[in-house]
Amino acid sequence: MTVIVRDFRPADAEAWVQVRRAALPYMVTTPEQVLRDLADAHPDKHYRLLVAEEDGELIGTAQVGIAYETPEPGQGFCNPYTRPDRMGRGAGSLLVRTAEEYLAGVGAVAVHTWVLDAPAHRAFAEKRGYVASRPAHFLHLDLANSTLPALRKAPAGVELLTAADFEDDPRPLFEADAETTADEPSDTPSELTDYEDWLTTTWRRPGFDHGLTSVVVADGEVAAFSVAETDGLTRYWSGMTGTRRAFRGRGLAKLAKNDSLYRARAAGYTDAYTGNDAGNGPMLAINTWFGYQICATEVRHVHRLT
Repeated sequence: MTVIVRDFRPADAEAWVQVRRAALPYMVTTPEQVLRDLADAHPDKHYRLLVAEEDGELIGTAQVGIAYETPEPGQGFCNPYTRPDRMGRGAGSLLVRTAEEYLAGVGAVAVHTWVLDAPAHRAFAEKRGYVASRPAHFLHLDLANSTLPALRKAPAGVELLTAADFEDDPRPLFEADAETTADEPSDTPSELTDYEDWLTTTWRRPGFDHGLTSVVVADGEVAAFSVAETDGLTRYWSGMTGTRRAFRGRGLAKLAKNDSLYRARAAGYTDAYTGNDAGNGPMLAINTWFGYQICATEVRHVHRLT
């Protein structure tokens, strides 16, 4: 049996999703997202999808590119995943080697990756020169059977809307997203400055559910929001929950997220997932309050190419 690595083809989309769901079941991934993410990627991202194939069967995947929204140039990323029942056949090694060669060719000086916090996964990364950095958690909420906090009435001067209410002009949501994203803990912090790119890669991305994304407006301004991404079946992912700096400390993130969770449950979604940097205490506290429980941990690793 021979394992090869090649570029992703559109016909691979279903198999790609099957691999990702097997390796990382906490993420919401659909074929439509995979195809659109590749088609709509910014040129500066140098985005490439790699697949590992064994005798015609897809057994591994990798997302590869440049973190073009970070102010520090040359920060590449590679996130390889192999089907759990096909590990140990060399797919991961081939994916990483191919990715590193490609990234070096497009100007990367470092490669960042997420590694599941398990001995075999961490040993794989460390053997290839990757150094551990910050951890992050996946959290799960049994949306079908859990008891959510009671819905709170919006205080005076505060209104609860959804992203669908901004269809004519989503720029206020972009501005809120840019401000809160800039404050997120990260080894490669992002600066969102390109509104048209945001419209393409976030606002119009398949799975971004405008009707389940809750938005808090205070004193006429977008103050907080909770982004909902869904697979159209049973899974709901909190893509981002944030509050603008001027409105923090008023419980508005909880208000937004609780509203979104209630909407998701009413729409038939049964499993809610989210991700948290382990050092983001305020957001971890909010998710614990909702009943989320940690279901897995990843550790950010970096490998210097030069």
